[in-house]
This record gives sequence, C-alpha cells and structure tokens, in this order.
Amino acid sequence: MSSGNSSSASRLQARLVLTIVAMGSTPLAAPAWAQSSAGANHSLDTVTVTSTVPTYGDTPPPAFAGGQIAAGGRVGLLGEKDAMDIPFSVTSYTSKLIENQQSQTLGDTLRNDASINVGRGYGIYGESFKIRGFDVNGDDVSYGGLYGVLPRQIISSNIAERVEVFKGASAFASGIPVGGTSGVGGTINVEPKHAGNDPMLKLSTGYASDSYGEVGIDASRRFGDQKEWGARVSATRGRGDTAIDDEENRDTSVVVGLDYQGDRGRALFDFGHQKTTVKGGRSNVSTGVVSSVPDAPDGDVNYTPVWAGTRLETNFAMLRGEYDLNDYWTAYAAIGGSNSTENIVSGTPTLLDSSGVAQVTSGSIVRNDIENFASQAGFRGNFDTGPITHQMNLGYSSTYQRFDTDYVFATPSPGETDIYHPASVDEPDWSSPTFVGGGVTRTRAQGVTLSDTLGFFDDRVLLTLGARYQEMDIDEPGGVDSGGQRVTPAYGVLYKPTDNISLYANHIEALQVAGSNVVDATTGRRESLGLIHSKQNEIGAKFDYGTLGGGISLFEIEKPGVPDGRYDVVAGQKNRGVELSLYGSPAPSVRLFSSATWLDSELEDTEGFDGNDVPGVADYRLVLGGEWDVPHIERLTATGRVIRTGAQYADQANNQELDAWNRLDIGLRYTMPLNQANLIWRASVENVTGEDYWASASSKTGTSYLTQGEPRTFKLSATVEF
Repeated sequence: MSSGNSSSASRLQARLVLTIVAMGSTPLAAPAWAQSSAGANHSLDTVTVTSTVPTYGDTPPPAFAGGQIAAGGRVGLLGEKDAMDIPFSVTSYTSKLIENQQSQTLGDTLRNDASINVGRGYGIYGESFKIRGFDVNGDDVSYGGLYGVLPRQIISSNIAERVEVFKGASAFASGIPVGGTSGVGGTINVEPKHAGNDPMLKLSTGYASDSYGEVGIDASRRFGDQKEWGARVSATRGRGDTAIDDEENRDTSVVVGLDYQGDRGRALFDFGHQKTTVKGGRSNVSTGVVSSVPDAPDGDVNYTPVWAGTRLETNFAMLRGEYDLNDYWTAYAAIGGSNSTENIVSGTPTLLDSSGVAQVTSGSIVRNDIENFASQAGFRGNFDTGPITHQMNLGYSSTYQRFDTDYVFATPSPGETDIYHPASVDEPDWSSPTFVGGGVTRTRAQGVTLSDTLGFFDDRVLLTLGARYQEMDIDEPGGVDSGGQRVTPAYGVLYKPTDNISLYANHIEALQVAGSNVVDATTGRRESLGLIHSKQNEIGAKFDYGTLGGGISLFEIEKPGVPDGRYDVVAGQKNRGVELSLYGSPAPSVRLFSSATWLDSELEDTEGFDGNDVPGVADYRLVLGGEWDVPHIERLTATGRVIRTGAQYADQANNQELDAWNRLDIGLRYTMPLNQANLIWRASVENVTGEDYWASASSKTGTSYLTQGEPRTFKLSATVEF
C-alpha cells in the first residue's frame, strides 16, 4: 500500500476510534450532548432509557405467511430489519422456496423477482444481474452482510438460508462493493445456514434433464445445557449433461455453519467450499454488426464449440459476532474472506449477418487468482430522549481484493458456423496469440456509516437520517491508480397510519468506480476517472395483514456519465419505475408470490444516443407464482410460475431489438409419511411450452451480447426428512 493510502486509512480508523472512545466515556443513558454543563444558561431534558435492543441484527426476521417470503431483510450495516419499519424496499426469499423450486443457482431464485433480470457476464459462464435496470456483478453479492466472501461467478443455492434483495442505491447502507461497479439499483445478500431449535437431517437425490444427477445432505442440531451451541452441515454433489446439447456440468458445494447463542453474546462461524466445472458450456452471442437481432435458435441448440468451458473453485470463511454491552447498546464485528481460482476458455459466436451465420472469436482467460478480505465493526443502540425514540448505528467496514490475471486472445477460428445448425469449429492455436495481457490489481475500500432512526408519536413516524464517508483506491497494472472519496447522505421517512400499512419516502445514493487506464488524446497520459455519484428518490407503501402482504413503490435513479466527454467509457442513465408485489397465504391451501415492474430507462451523457433506451433493460417484467394444495388428495401440492418480460434493446442505437417473451414453469410436490420421517417427492418442468427466446442483452464498449433462455427442463427429486 502506498504511503498516501496508509495515511488515509489511519485517519479514517482514528476517527472511528475517537468516536468509540467518546461513546465509551459517556453514560449510555445520557449522551454527552444531552447533559447540562455547570454554569450554563440553558438546560436540556433528562434522557431516560425505556426500551431494549431490537431482536434482529444478525438474526433474520421470521418467514411471512406461506413461508416463501420473509418479513424483512438485511439493510447493510444496519443489520436485519422488519420490512414494515424501514423506509426502503427489501425482499427476502426463504430456503423453503429455494428447496421447493429445486433451484440450483442464485439466479434460479432471483428469477422470482420482477425487479431483477438474470443474465451472463462477458466471455464467462458466471451469472450477472440487473436490479431496477442497473448491473450487479457476481463479485458484489454479500454473505451475511460482508462483500467479497462468496464465489465470484456462480453461487450455489445450497449455501443459502435466505436470499435478500435491497432495492435502491446502497452506498449508505453497504458501501462500495468489492468490484466497485455495482450498487446503483440495489444489492443482493445471502444469509448462511445455521442450526434451528430442533435436530434436522435431510437426505436428497435429484435428476435434471438431460442426464444431470445430484445427491445432498443437510444436517443440524444444537448442543449444551441451554442448547447454546449449534452446528449445521450442508453439502451437494452433482454431475451430468444439461438440457443444452453437449453441455456437461460438475458441481460440488459444502458449507458448515457453527454458532453460539449466549445470554449477552452471539457468534457465528461459517466456512465452505464450492467447485464448478462446465464443459462445452453455451456462451453468449455477440451481435457483431447485424442491423437486427435474428430469432433465437431452438432452446437446446449449443452453438459454442465443445472445447470451451470453465473451472471455478472457491474456499471461503466468515466469523461474525454481537455482544450486548447493556440493555441498550450492542457491539458487533465480522471478518471474512475467500480464495478463488478460475480457468476459462471462451468461444463466442459473433454474428456475420441476420441469417445466423457466425464466426467464433476466441479469448482464453488462462488463470484468475483472486484473494478477498472484508471486515466490519460498530455499535447499535436503542434509547429515548423524552418522547422521541432512537435507533442509532455507527459502523466501519472495509474490503480488500487482490486480482491476479493472465489472459490470451487468439485469431478467430477458421471457417464459419451457424447458430441454428452449428458446425464443428477447431480450437485456435493458443501458442500464437494475437494479444497477451494480465497483471495484478489491488482494490481497497473502507468507510464509516453513522445513522439514527428517530421515532415520533409512539413510533408511528420514523425518520431515518444518516451518512457514509467512503474511500476507495485501486492500483492497476502499469502503476495507474483510481478511486476517490466522498460522503453520501441518506434520509427516509416512514409513516404508519394503521398497524398494517406503512407509507415511506427516501433519498439514497450510490458510488461506482468510473474506470482508469484511459489515455488522454492530447497528453498521451493515462488518467483516473474517479467515482460516479448516483442518486435515487423513492416513495412507496407497504401492507401486512398477517396472511397477505405486499407493496407499491415509485422510484427515479439517475447515474451520470463520465464527466469528461472525451471518453465514452461510462454512459449516463436515468431509470424511472413502478414496482408492485403481493405475497402470502390468502387461503389455507394457497400460497403465492408475485411482482411486477415497469421501467422507463433512458441513456444520458453519451455520444449521440441520449434519450435512447438503455441496452438490456426491458420495459416491463411480470412474475406470478404460487402453490395450491390439491383438494381431496392429501399432501399433494401443485406449483407454478409465469414470467413475462417485455421488449429490450441490445445496442445503444436501439436498432437491435429483442422480442418480449413468456416462460411457464409447473410442478407437483407430494409428501409421503415414512415411519418417523417424511419422503418428499418434487417434480417440475421449467419452460413447459418450449419457448425459444433471447432472455437478456448487454452492451460493453460498443459490443452487444445476447443470452439465450433455458430450454425445456425436467427436474425430479426425492428428499427424506428425519
């Protein structure tokens, strides 16, 4: 680390230490600013504490009626919160939903949310996401609130107790993600698995077309006189061909969660291993210079060469803890990290014309070695000043990433192929590359968040005020530094006209790294472009009637382009949208989850494309899903989900348009008593109608990519629960 960086970090840590010392030297029931000084000409009301520390923090809120959606989720450093008590939009999907849908990856679960579109990264096989029309990279999914712990590209659903989505700019709550380019439209958090109150053992086996088989175990129990110690182990192993021609997957995932629940302290230790191998995996399609997007091929066609694929392996661990200093203040801390190795060989078809003729352009990422480390610490307090309640939080968080990469580009493979009738394409001669690059990039980010939620009129009105001071430094190959520092404020208000309705409004902001290694055309020197500062304004309403919940929100997010018009590196973007959600159990035999999003997304600060639609952002998306216990057939449940996604463009010029598409998933679940256990059969068909469609699009540095939707896929599993 450079001396400048060290000095900056020392100043920031010193600020935090001084603040903590000041808190520790002040009576907790009466902060220093509320005490009268001797000889002063004024006085303040005595501060009395009448409430207790909230029960959340690192403890997820309970599941809502029906068990598919939780009643709240994590809001960065603020911890787990009840959705009805925060002026932000949070949705949390439970492990019950994940298991019943037989989800294999994080993307499988997030398809249930109309605010999220699932795609694929550039030249890799990892999943990428858009929340409210803004990118969230696989690097930037947090684990128990910590960035940089989870695998980077593909995350197995097996590791998740909850999948939580915070919608909206996230710099205040979570800081800049370790990748530095996400967090404008929202963030994704995975809560790890831990032991419940009762012993549990699940043995499972599954099958998915074409010939993919999987086995798994999930076991937990508690120990000690007061059951204060807990342990849980969850592991899956799968291998076989997928429903896409000539594509083979091998997946291994193991997570262990240990926890201690004491009278005043709580600790959680999670560690895991994930390895994924994809052979002959179907990649994106580059649109090249075509004027219009061709129809999607048959869903099971694989137009990627058999020699393309990837191998991803990650080991990760995290330690979290909370300690109640007294009845009103809690100290918390967490550390975590991961080590990942990636080997990727890509063979991307590039369209030569709209008839589907293509040439395979090849780039091989020979090696990525990634080391991540993250930490956070702080205090949460709950006290009153007269009739006003306070929920205060002071928190520090940091991330560090060392990204060591070597990559090779080779000449395009000779000959042509066709995305409708693929031809065999020889592997390039990697010993004679056209370009070789790589190097080590080091990214450091840290920040301090201070917030207070003030409650008025018996907490019918909650006013959240806060700010975060954020620093980020990126050292890239060639000695180029980028990053910056900034304070991002946040404020929100929530009003409860009844016990079942919450009305809210917020203003929150986000920070992104604009980029570096940009060459000034005049001086020939490389320059840092600093941080991009995005802003969101949102109003909405939520309701919770016990068996039925949901809400509506209206938002506007504006991300400016790169300030200097000489570089068309990052385009500006303004998204206005409406979100609806409805979930719960309106009848004892019915459970539902549904959502809808309409987006008006415009490009700004571009070279000639201002006012056009943003590539890869559909103008609307609808999801309707649920379960129905079949009458007169005990223990049989029918399941279903319908997804409708509107039209979207692949390019900034809005010439390459993707048609709207539909997808229908159906299934059955049957629970069979087996002595003292239950045998649960699950069968489902995804994309029942065999729809052939382009699911999403993306654009990077002037090149557009198409991601095709999954083919019709049959899944069958059996789980014994003891």
